[in-house]
Amino acid sequence: MENYGKQGKEDFKIVSGKVSTWELGTELFQVPLFDQRGEFAEAVTLKAADNTEFKACPTYSYKVIKNRAIDVVFDNKHIGRGSDFMSSLEDNILEPRIYDLIKRKSEHKTDSLMADGGSLVFEKRLEQIVDKEFEKRGLQLLTFSAQLEFSDKVREKIDSRNEVNTNISVLDQQIEEQKKRNELEQLKTEQALIQSRGLTKEILYKQFIDKWDGTSPLYGIAPEFLKITK
Repeated sequence: MENYGKQGKEDFKIVSGKVSTWELGTELFQVPLFDQRGEFAEAVTLKAADNTEFKACPTYSYKVIKNRAIDVVFDNKHIGRGSDFMSSLEDNILEPRIYDLIKRKSEHKTDSLMADGGSLVFEKRLEQIVDKEFEKRGLQLLTFSAQLEFSDKVREKIDSRNEVNTNISVLDQQIEEQKKRNELEQLKTEQALIQSRGLTKEILYKQFIDKWDGTSPLYGIAPEFLKITK
C-alpha cells in the first residue's frame, strides 16, 4: 500500500521479492498464495433445535484467489498488516463468520444430527455456505469440517432411542412377514377347497388305481370302487 491508501485500490499493488517500505505512507501486507490452514482455538458451544447443547471445533483450509489478493487486503487492512495479516484475518473475520453460520444452521434436532449420515449432511450444507462466504471475500475454501461433539449423556440417550427404533423396525418386519404367511396359508386352503370340489368319485378311483400295483394287500375297509368292480 502506498500514499496511505488515500486513492483507494489505486494505491495498492501486488509485489514480490525484496520490497522497501521506507517511503512514508507505504505499508506491506503479506498475503501467501499457497494453502492456508486454520482451526478454532477452542470448541464453540451451540444448541440444536431441541435445545440440546453440542460443541463444534471447526477446521478449514483455504487459499487467496490470486486476482483477488488486492481486494482481500483492501477490505481487511484495518485488522492488521505485515506477516500477521492472515492470522488476523482468520481470528477477526473468518472464524467469527464461520461461528455465525454454524449457529444459524444448527436448526436440526440432536437425533437427526447424530443419526447415520446426519452430521455429514449438516457439515456438507454448512461447507457449501462457508464456501460461498469465502469466495465473496476473495478466498477459495479447500476443506472444511465442523467436528461436532456431543456429551456422553446425550450419546447414551440417542443410542438408547436408536436401539428402540431398531427393535420396533424388526418387530414391524416380523409382523409383515407373519401377515404374508397367513395370507399364503389362506390361499393354500382356498386352493385345496377348490380342488376338492372338482373331484368326483371316479377321479379318486382312477388316482387310487394309478398308484396301486393291483397286488399289494389292502388293509382296513376296502375302497368302495372294489365293491363296484365285483
